[in-house]
Amino acid sequence: MAFLLVGYAAATIAALFCIYLRRCCTHPIFTEYPFVGMLPQVLCNLWRAHDYSTQVLKQHGGTGEFTGPWFTSMNYMLTCDPFNVHHMLSRNFHNYVKGPEFREIFQAFGDGIFTADAEAWKYDRDLFHSLFKHKSFEVFLEKTIQKKVKNSLLPLLNHHAQGRVVVDLQDVFNRFTFDNICSTVLGRDPECLSIDFPEVAIEKAFNQAEECIFYRHIVPKFVWKMQQWLQIGQEKKMTEACKTLDEFIYSCIASKREDLRRYEENENEETYVDLLTSLMREGKEQHEDIFLRDAVFNLFVAGRDTLTSALTWFFWLVATNPLVEEKILEEINQNFGSNEENAVLSAEEVKKLVYLHGAICETLRLFPPIPFERKQALKSDVLPSGHCVNPRTKILLFLYAMGRVEEIWGKDCMELKPERWISEKGGNVYVPSYKFIAFNAGPRSCLGKDLSFIQLKMVAAAILRRYHVEVVEGYVATPSLSIVLLMKDGLKVNIRKRKF
Repeated sequence: MAFLLVGYAAATIAALFCIYLRRCCTHPIFTEYPFVGMLPQVLCNLWRAHDYSTQVLKQHGGTGEFTGPWFTSMNYMLTCDPFNVHHMLSRNFHNYVKGPEFREIFQAFGDGIFTADAEAWKYDRDLFHSLFKHKSFEVFLEKTIQKKVKNSLLPLLNHHAQGRVVVDLQDVFNRFTFDNICSTVLGRDPECLSIDFPEVAIEKAFNQAEECIFYRHIVPKFVWKMQQWLQIGQEKKMTEACKTLDEFIYSCIASKREDLRRYEENENEETYVDLLTSLMREGKEQHEDIFLRDAVFNLFVAGRDTLTSALTWFFWLVATNPLVEEKILEEINQNFGSNEENAVLSAEEVKKLVYLHGAICETLRLFPPIPFERKQALKSDVLPSGHCVNPRTKILLFLYAMGRVEEIWGKDCMELKPERWISEKGGNVYVPSYKFIAFNAGPRSCLGKDLSFIQLKMVAAAILRRYHVEVVEGYVATPSLSIVLLMKDGLKVNIRKRKF
């Protein structure tokens, strides 16, 4: 009982201190306080963490240091300087790794490609690269998307358009991408995207795990370790989420092994081309269940959450910028007419939509699905900005801030301008990955970049050709506190059917 009273007292004092600082600190600036370092400022600005971090970095020339409480190891170097990013992700790539602390924070990812370093990472990357490049997989992915959009997404939106009821478009995309990634990775559709919006425990578990990972970044390690030991707070939620995830993934692996066994007994059955089957066939001996579990989890995060984020912010930006919507529709109609029977464009067809591509790039620039990247230095180094890096220095690369830097994008960097991605000849403009960082840069650049653009354009074009999306009056888009940049309260909209 005494332990709880002390805890409540400490929490109350911390809360009052944060309220005081929030009233006093009207300007975002790094201020270090005795004992607690810079943590109070982060806590009292947590509600606007992404924009606050951007303002702070701009005031410090794009790079600065964060000092946590003296009794913790929460010291970071922060940067949104593109030359520093290029140095760490490309030129001196081998000196900047994920590191053991990263894997501890991202424990739900296991030893998958996102947390692995050195040879383990290289093996995973080579393996996934070979799978993604198979023509059979590209065809399978395209058909899967077309089928899901035509049979589930468009009918659901049509239902809401006829009923004239408010719908959470982010929830719709969450369900769509979850069904799609299940079909792509596991070869089965859980049919979460339906008119009755069934509750999906596994989908909620993914969201909860990601939120807990974010909080591990902003509280001292001993705090979340204590919560983990006592099974309280965010760490209790993390444990429950991981249990739900593991039960689901391992059951899918067992089922897939049985499917493969039956397939080997009956060679006349249809060949599977989903990623889990391909992984099992690539190396049945070395790919044990734990390896497959980690691979599936990492593929789910890469193929579900990032696309949900991109689609949600894209439709919010388009809905609040009617001129951009008008130009996208004009481009689609010029290339394909207004024929409603052609429900979903093919992968080859959407490559013609240059303006739509630019609008998606603008979305990813302003709202990158992964808002920050974490690295750790192995050896001493000096960054192009002149900042010294010591061994084991932890570094946060603020991708969200990079899309808002005037030196990179100009004084109109906060405006949605798809034109900045279109050349004078009408083609797409190339921007170096260390400036347009949504798909990472250097050797760790996203393997699914091209596939992601195809999926986004297929879905966006299919919806915009048929429906006008109206954001409900008074809605304010607020980024969520998670490792994936979603909207805190979803995206509440009205769907209006277009006239052909």
